[in-house]
Amino acid sequence: MMEDFDEIYEEEEEEEEDEDRAAEEQLLKYAPDPVVVRGSGHVTVFGLSNKFESEFPSALTGKVAPEEFKASINRVNGCLRKALPVNVRWLLCGCLCCCCTLGFSLWPVICLSKRTRRSLEKLLEWENSRLYHKLCLHWRLSKRKCETNNMMEYVIQIEFLPKIPIFRPD
Repeated sequence: MMEDFDEIYEEEEEEEEDEDRAAEEQLLKYAPDPVVVRGSGHVTVFGLSNKFESEFPSALTGKVAPEEFKASINRVNGCLRKALPVNVRWLLCGCLCCCCTLGFSLWPVICLSKRTRRSLEKLLEWENSRLYHKLCLHWRLSKRKCETNNMMEYVIQIEFLPKIPIFRPD
C-alpha cells in the first residue's frame, strides 16, 4: 500500500516539474539575448584576460546604473590584477622547467588558474546576490570561442532573468 502512495507522489512531482519547466521555457523565449563583456587586457593566461572592458553596454541602459556596472567591473579587474601576475610568473617558470620535469612544472599554473576562476565566480555570485538578482540580471563567467581565432576565452555574460508573473493565465 505504501509503495503505491510513493508512486503516485513521484508522478505528481514529475508533472509539477514538467509544468514548471514549460513555464520557464515560455518566459525565456521573450528574454533578450545576454550581454557579453569581453576581456580587453594585453595578457591572457589559459583564456582568462588580465582585465575586462569597463565600457557600459547600451543593452543595459535602464536596467542598471553605469556607475554600478563600472564599480562591479572594477572589482573584477581588481581581483584579476592581484592574481594574474603570480600566474604569469609560474607559467614562465613552468615553461622553462617543462623539459626537465616532464610537464609537471605546469601544474602550479593550472591550479592557480582554477583558483582565480573560482574567486571570480564567487565575486560574481556576491555581486548577483547583492544587486543584480534584484534587477533581474545574472552575471556569470562563461567560456566562449574567440571571434578572431580558434582559441577559447573567458567572458562575463550578463543574462536577463525572466520576470515571473504573479498569476498564471489558465
